[in-house]
Formats: sequence, structure tokens, C-alpha cells
Amino acid sequence: MEDIDAIAVLQDPVRRRLYEYVVAQGREVGRNEAAEATGVARTLAAHHLDKLTGAGLLESGSRRLSGRSGPGAGRPAKVYTRAPGERSVSLPARDYRTAAELLAEAAELAGLDAGLCAAARRRGESLRGSAGPCGGLDQAVETLAARGYEPYRESAEDVASPVVRMRNCPFHAVAESFPPLVCGMNLALLEGLLGAEGPVRARMDARPGECCVVVEASKNNDD
Repeated sequence: MEDIDAIAVLQDPVRRRLYEYVVAQGREVGRNEAAEATGVARTLAAHHLDKLTGAGLLESGSRRLSGRSGPGAGRPAKVYTRAPGERSVSLPARDYRTAAELLAEAAELAGLDAGLCAAARRRGESLRGSAGPCGGLDQAVETLAARGYEPYRESAEDVASPVVRMRNCPFHAVAESFPPLVCGMNLALLEGLLGAEGPVRARMDARPGECCVVVEASKNNDD
């Protein structure tokens, strides 16, 4: 399916709500859960979720949601997760990815990492404008969401102190080819955007399938 056709599938408001809910969970979502979360009937949710799967925006599978196995565990239920890959439309056609990859290759070969990070930090500060440093993790989540990072707070049981992770890297396509260069640039950009002297700090903590940067409370600061 062409990208423009896949994106057009999201024009339906119910379908878009279901897609956004599944994406926001970062895990497999069953039909009942998606229906309850978006306030629609299960049959309608199933119809739209399958449409999203057919368009390549979601992937589907099946598992027992009870967590049990063997007799009496119930039938496997259909579950959905976001499909990998990107969908984009440009009219007229543009190819900014190739330009970005060429510039990244030239910067890497010329050893311009420090200069790129300095420029990224200045850009982050420019995006923040006259506002002071980010005031805490709640504000950081709002700021990162506005930039497309899809932030979420990591479960308190999993970490000693609150951490904000990001399910999306806006520079994913180029970062795959030039990870040290682009991840360093991304960290510097967020340092400038959030403010290096504020109560939160950005640091590297790469995890497969997520942004390489996390945000946490600075030392001696509580959220």
C-alpha cells in the first residue's frame, strides 16, 4: 500500500483514536482493551483495528491474555502493536533523508561531532526561547511530546528514581546509519531544549526500539 493510502486510513476519527491508543501503550493491546479505552463497541474496534493492520500501520498476532496456558486457559485473543517503519507524504516529492544522510556522512568523515553537538545545543536553546529551564519531569514530558518523542514514565518498580523514556526518535532513519553522530546530536539538542542547569537532565541510555536518550531528575533535585 502506498504511504498516502495508508495515512488516509487515519482520516476516520475512531480509527485514529484506536491507532493512537495502541501506539501509546508500547505493548500488545487486545480488542477489548482498545474498545474500552476509546469508548467504542468491541465489534467496531475489531473492524477498525483490522483495517489499520491491513494498511500496514499496525501488526497483529494472538496470545492468551490471561497469562495462563493449558486446559481452561481460554482461547488466544487477537492483539495489536505498532508496525515498524515510517509513512510519509510530500507533495511535490522531496528527499530530505538523502540530504541528511549525506551531511551526516560528511560530518562523520570530517570529525565534526563537537561542532554538530554545539549547533544542536544552540538549536535546542533557540526552540526553548525565552523560557527558563524545564521545571520538572511533568513539564519535560509535555515538551518532549510536542516534539514527537512519544515520552512515557518508566514504571517506578523498574528504576530507583523516576525516568522518562521515549518510544520514538524523530531522527531514527539517519540514526540507524550514523548512531554515534546522530545520537550525540540528539542528546545535545535535548540538553539545550530542557536546559542543562535545571532540575532535569538528559543522558544516554540506549534501549532497542526506543530513543537513545532518557530524561531524569538532576542530582539533588526532586520532581
